[in-house]
Amino acid sequence: MVLLPMAGIAQDQGTYFEHGLSWSEVKEKAKSENKYLFVDCFTTWCGPCKHMTNTIFPQEEVGKFFNTNFVNVKVQMDETDQDNEEVKSWRADAKAIAEEYSVRAYPTFLVFSPDGEIVHRLVGGGEAAQFIARAKEALQPETQYYTQLRKYDAGERSPEFLKNMALSAQSAYDMENASKMAEAYLETQTDLYTEGNLEFLAKTTRSSKDKGFDIFLNNSDKVNAVLGEGKASDLVASIVMQEEVYAKLRGEDVNFAAVINEAKAKYPKVDISKQSEMLEIQWYQRNKDWANFQPAVLGYMEKYGSEVSPQMLNSFAWAVFENCEDPSCVASAIAWSKRSVDETERKNPTFLDTYANLLYKSGSIEEAIAYQQQAVDLAPDGEKETYQATLEKMKNGDSTWKTEQ
Repeated sequence: MVLLPMAGIAQDQGTYFEHGLSWSEVKEKAKSENKYLFVDCFTTWCGPCKHMTNTIFPQEEVGKFFNTNFVNVKVQMDETDQDNEEVKSWRADAKAIAEEYSVRAYPTFLVFSPDGEIVHRLVGGGEAAQFIARAKEALQPETQYYTQLRKYDAGERSPEFLKNMALSAQSAYDMENASKMAEAYLETQTDLYTEGNLEFLAKTTRSSKDKGFDIFLNNSDKVNAVLGEGKASDLVASIVMQEEVYAKLRGEDVNFAAVINEAKAKYPKVDISKQSEMLEIQWYQRNKDWANFQPAVLGYMEKYGSEVSPQMLNSFAWAVFENCEDPSCVASAIAWSKRSVDETERKNPTFLDTYANLLYKSGSIEEAIAYQQQAVDLAPDGEKETYQATLEKMKNGDSTWKTEQ
């Protein structure tokens, strides 16, 4: 499905995407029906794109909203050897769309008015209700990003407008305008230490060159007094990690410890312990160093476990399931996985699947089968077969994990 630029969703009540029309014909259809045009710019390698296609757009509530308000079309932005003739016929238009509207992150969703004028832009997916709420902004001029950007280009410079536009530009992944508008807004302010201004700085500070970085680095006590303990250090630590650590770990034969020590030496006032310990876990995981992964993840959870999201709990638990045989480690992973299941109210089939597999590996067969059945029941149609296969293995007493390390 993801290889088609305009794929109809194989569910009657899901979102309908046009198929078999050219770019000009899609625009003409939107104009003739007096509807906005919703363009899903995706790539075949993009995980969030696949999640939107397979899980979000097929949902009835999502389909009802998008089918009512938009003419919808999918456009594949990358090229593969498996592309069919229809995909190939869209390549020139896909390149033109990417260039004209600066499509650099995926998924990017562009919205055009019925007369073909670009009015809004969304970057990144989301769960159904959240994504619908974001898409509703495309229907009102006061929340349409490009409509408001035209007001800025026409000379609108009131402080509140600049503030809102900076945040909107950031959300639209228009980072050049976001930085420019944020700086313009801050120049209108006489006190940067109000709650509103510090929250704005926290949202718009993305590099050590941004104005907020020095404020959060050198005036952490004043910042924390307003925003809460640890807020200043968390922000500067994330930027230090991005600029001084992540950027240096992409080559071969990198000395992980040396990179961390260099970052600490450059910014001695910044505590990057939590972030670097998380990265250490990911480093071991990426390099399949399971002997070091196990103590690293157990140590991290002992220190910071209460702060870990359900998504990360699931990631840790699955890595343990696939790669660790120590019963004590598996028992810890079961506890993490159960938290992810409970905190998402047993509504996430992926988390239920992880929990069921861990229970099965530990010998709790009947309980594992019950949770795997819940995962099967909740799984979207495109993924149900995979979950069902695991369930059958459990019922037959077969292994659901790799037997060789």
